[in-house]
Amino acid sequence: MEQSSTSALLQGTVLDLASDVVSALRSGDHVRAGSTLATGGPGDGVMRAAVRVLGADLLLPSTLLGRDPAPAQLAVFQEAVAAHPPRPDAAPTVWWSHWAMTRALHRLGHPPNGPLADGAGAEPDARWLDDAGWQHLTHQLAVLAPLALPGEECAVLSAARRRPVDVARGFVRAVRRRDWQQAAGAGRWLTLLDGVPDTLGLEAGLDFVRLMGGGDPRVALQLEAARLMPAGVLL
Repeated sequence: MEQSSTSALLQGTVLDLASDVVSALRSGDHVRAGSTLATGGPGDGVMRAAVRVLGADLLLPSTLLGRDPAPAQLAVFQEAVAAHPPRPDAAPTVWWSHWAMTRALHRLGHPPNGPLADGAGAEPDARWLDDAGWQHLTHQLAVLAPLALPGEECAVLSAARRRPVDVARGFVRAVRRRDWQQAAGAGRWLTLLDGVPDTLGLEAGLDFVRLMGGGDPRVALQLEAARLMPAGVLL
């Protein structure tokens, strides 16, 4: 019962944080992205875990707007990076998520303390994406959607660029399966890729995902990011 309660609390906190980010992206007010953190809430452990789930997207409004994040937001983000480094046997997506979070801190001029203070660190291995089937590729890219940023280069983006048709197929499959979170994440990547088939109708597809799944803040976050991508410039 206690584990179930903690899980529900974590999920609710993730949704609250995602809602804050969506509000900030829509309004252009980066301070709103830290409102849940500024008003307190769950214990530090749950909040740090929720920040890890949301990953670098917690700082997405500051990244795209080029402004400092709210102090409480930055503090918990830095704590989450320092307190939860990946284990040696962690999945590639965990390593990449951690890399993206440290990269976000460096980009905003707030490097983490400790061994990562001098740089974001070498990129993790992304070769596992080269042999991934298109279904698995799309799933992995959706998990790593915080890496999809305008003007940002990394090995995951390079892998996606080599397979725009596969990502498009994955987007369609996610829509058909009503997996709105995966569809939104794949759509965010597709806005950055050349060679996406015109027949996909990406803009209309994203509008459909918004209509059907946009009530979920995690879906809405990816859709707002996708909306800002074409004109966005990483600051």
